Amino acid sequence: MSVRLYVGNLSFDATGEDLRELFAATGTVEDAIIVTRPGGGRPRGFGFVTMSSEAEAEEAIRQLDGQEVAGRALKVNVAKERESESGNE
Repeated sequence: MSVRLYVGNLSFDATGEDLRELFAATGTVEDAIIVTRPGGGRPRGFGFVTMSSEAEAEEAIRQLDGQEVAGRALKVNVAKERESESGNE
């Protein structure tokens, strides 16, 4: 079962391909994206990586959480599901 990881404190110059390459050293990367401002604007400094298994996700967290990349210490953890907005009126 695949696991989606949150990756924070990224350089604003980081790309999805950069994330894919970095996380590929810890296992199989299914998807890697950088979140941008609405309208395709500037990157927001975080992204998501989907690893193919729970064991690979745990290894990625172990190896990469706190690792310095481009002068910034990465924050890597299991992504939380977004809260549903259906209850808001």
